[in-house]
Amino acid sequence: MNRKQKSLQLTLVSATLLAVLATGCSSNGNSNSSGTATSPAPAGTATGTGTAQASPSAADANYPASMTYWVQMNGNAGAIMKTYNEMAAYQEIEKKTGTKVEFQHPPTGQEKDQFNIMLASGNLPDVVEYNFGSTVGLSASQSPDALIKGKQLLRLNELIDQYAPNLSEVLKEHPEFKKMITTDEGNIYVMPFLLGDELLSVVNGPIFRQDWLDKLNLKVPTTIPEWEAVLTAFRDKDPNGNGKQDEIPFFMNLNSDYDLNHLFVGAWGITTDFYNDNGKVKYGPIQPEYKEFLATLARWYKNGLIDKDYASITDAKLKDNKILNNEVGAYSGFAGSGLGRYLTLQKETNPSFSLVGAPYPKLTEGGANPLGQYTNPFTGYGAAISAHAKNPEQIVKWLDYKYGEEGHMLINFGIEGVSYKMENGYPKYTDEIMNNPDKLPMSQAMAKYFQSGWNGPFVQDKRVIEQYYTIPAQREAQKTWFQADHSKQMPSISLNADESSKTASIMNDVKTYRDEMFNKFVMGAEPIENFDKYVKTLEGMEIEEAIKARQAALDRYLSRK
Repeated sequence: MNRKQKSLQLTLVSATLLAVLATGCSSNGNSNSSGTATSPAPAGTATGTGTAQASPSAADANYPASMTYWVQMNGNAGAIMKTYNEMAAYQEIEKKTGTKVEFQHPPTGQEKDQFNIMLASGNLPDVVEYNFGSTVGLSASQSPDALIKGKQLLRLNELIDQYAPNLSEVLKEHPEFKKMITTDEGNIYVMPFLLGDELLSVVNGPIFRQDWLDKLNLKVPTTIPEWEAVLTAFRDKDPNGNGKQDEIPFFMNLNSDYDLNHLFVGAWGITTDFYNDNGKVKYGPIQPEYKEFLATLARWYKNGLIDKDYASITDAKLKDNKILNNEVGAYSGFAGSGLGRYLTLQKETNPSFSLVGAPYPKLTEGGANPLGQYTNPFTGYGAAISAHAKNPEQIVKWLDYKYGEEGHMLINFGIEGVSYKMENGYPKYTDEIMNNPDKLPMSQAMAKYFQSGWNGPFVQDKRVIEQYYTIPAQREAQKTWFQADHSKQMPSISLNADESSKTASIMNDVKTYRDEMFNKFVMGAEPIENFDKYVKTLEGMEIEEAIKARQAALDRYLSRK
């Protein structure tokens, strides 16, 4: 995928107002825009990204009178409502379209089981909003193509062409999106959730205690050797000032640091999983560079630069305790939950506590740009339509409303004059969101009015996350992390039934063995000299078959039109 694609410069009336509020972030955010209110351009005005579609009246659009809609209840919404019908945006959409929606929310934690039960029974509601990307390659019978062939879900290509002018405009302006949402067999299976700006795909990275760096007169490290030097200083020079050598220089989180954001391993130009090296699929853990990466971590672990308990810490509260108790010098995390939240929690009790987002480290000064965290603009999430729906044309029209001018503003910002006000052409959240009078956290205040705090069948507006990150350190961290290389990111490929059945058990065994040996190498239980033996074991597990399957899937993806 071309990582140089232009960032979308979107105006209020464009049908392609796109962006994302990072999934998993749980902190506040703000953009310090100011000015006087201006009126939006008239509907149908040409903009830099195309021509916006005027929202038709309910009578003219022939929206459905009613529909059933299955969707997981977001946690922030669930804390303050029983159904999305209570959300202000959906109440207003009902007024605009005349459509009464019966939302069906599965019990929290049972979403996947309920999804499987629905498929097995064949008793599907009109609309199913789900992350279909979580099933692709894992269950051949649940792949979108299989569900369409089995007459459980509808192919949407022709319906979108005829009845979804707003989404059609998005796909016309950005053919890379159409490529992403189309399967290898040429099917579009959902009205998609899309990230419209590359900056919004980057939400996680390395974080340092800025006050510790300042106390020791150190700069934010940018290379692997500089990291080692800074972590050593954290270990030896008592930056927390308690007179004890109890600092944890680096708190390591396996899933986040390596599988998610390629921290450290990306300095060697590889990942801990499959990656795309100029169209060739490679598996990072069998590359020679992976041996050097392991050797570096093993040295750091032996020298006390990494938390000795890292392998046994799975509870997020334990991480919170270590960071908030002034023990941790560096870690990785989200700009929201991993940076903004800690700064907010420490503001009163430890005002000197400060954090800074660090760049992903290069291997050496002047070396190649390291790999970093990146989320593909489309990952399989969206709203599918049941093959048993009686009025799919009308349902597509209703879903398309949220990709247009009115729907976009409602689903991203809520009610003008209540949850946001236009200031100099910018939809700025009011105190109802930023300083909720009922003391609701910002994430819950957002959920009360609109859906853009998580995902759904719409395109998210960049201006949401600009305001969600209230603290300058959050916005600066995101910009810093974005400088990493994202060119080797694997697109959202789809394994066919044969590839899936052949490689599912292979990868289960491979990942189990990879994780087991990672810990052994890092902790010194297995000498790094046995790396070649480890690689041969993975080869014996048929890792090459898994690589071939993903190569075939990548080739198909790259040939999509």
